[in-house]
Amino acid sequence: QLQASGGGLVQAGGSLKLSCAASGRTFNSYAAGWFRQAPGKEREFVGAISWNGYSTYYADSVKGRFTISRGNAKSTVWLQTNSLKPEDTAVYYCAATMGTPRSWSGGPYAYWGQGTQVTVSS
Repeated sequence: QLQASGGGLVQAGGSLKLSCAASGRTFNSYAAGWFRQAPGKEREFVGAISWNGYSTYYADSVKGRFTISRGNAKSTVWLQTNSLKPEDTAVYYCAATMGTPRSWSGGPYAYWGQGTQVTVSS
């Protein structure tokens, strides 16, 4: 129902735009979050956007470099990643929640998509 895509291999300082597409049901009323998990590490919150796209919240580690947006139809969410660093290497996941902004970083999220691999070379 959620599918993340757009990952790949990029050099440090480069950019990637990840997409999260919803299918099978409507997610127009859900906030959308992005998470990532590097090998041997716990899953980490990256950022989230409200259902209407008016509010966003980012982890300190990506603030100023990553931007989350969503389309007019609300069924697609993007994560623009700029100035990528090797430590951004991870599998990136999108998820959907009906929770309030205070719960965005910790969840719970009702729906999760399959991840997309982002690898940043130094």
